[in-house]
Amino acid sequence: MSAPLVCVLDYGFGNVRSAVRALEHVGARVVLTDDRVVAENADGLIVPGVGAFEAVMTGLKQVRGEQIIGRRLAGGRPVMGICVGMQVMFEKGVEHGTQTDGLNEWPGTIERLQAPVVPNMGWATVEAPEGSALFDGIRDERFYFVHSYGARAFPLGTTEDTGRFAPPSVTWSTAGTPTADAPDAGDRFVAAVENGPLSATQFHPEKSGEAGLHLLRNWLATL
Repeated sequence: MSAPLVCVLDYGFGNVRSAVRALEHVGARVVLTDDRVVAENADGLIVPGVGAFEAVMTGLKQVRGEQIIGRRLAGGRPVMGICVGMQVMFEKGVEHGTQTDGLNEWPGTIERLQAPVVPNMGWATVEAPEGSALFDGIRDERFYFVHSYGARAFPLGTTEDTGRFAPPSVTWSTAGTPTADAPDAGDRFVAAVENGPLSATQFHPEKSGEAGLHLLRNWLATL
């Protein structure tokens, strides 16, 4: 059986070379391209993203990324967003007073984290639910985050069947460190979502050492 073919969508934003190397390391055949036919028909699609929500959405539209992602998901074909590539799956983003429409795969707003130190940068644990496919074997590991914005709520209930995908499985993390003297010092945000063929992580698995590679192996096993 041949290794799965994964397309890393090349639209001008994202840590694409690191993502390609990490996927190759865990056994995938990888192509970095904005070719629509390849992106729609690969076994898996990675949507990377760094920088501003609005700029990432502009870049995606320039390569018809919203159509590629929509058609894949309509056919039940796996898509995984990373960092801002996860954020744009939500309904909208608000940065510096500017609201930008996202891909609206999930309801909710991407907004600035309410934490003592922003950006939230460094290694952190996550709160993965039981039965998570992405975090199988790595629920207690740490992952690398670097972001100032995130989903501070997930309005779609985790037991709600939308009729399109299975109910989502949501993983949380915290920016900042709550203490007994300052219990509100941390700000919870969505660290990952698994929702049928659509998966996403706010952290960078390609920068998260062996734990990140393990997560990518878990994702490849679902293709």
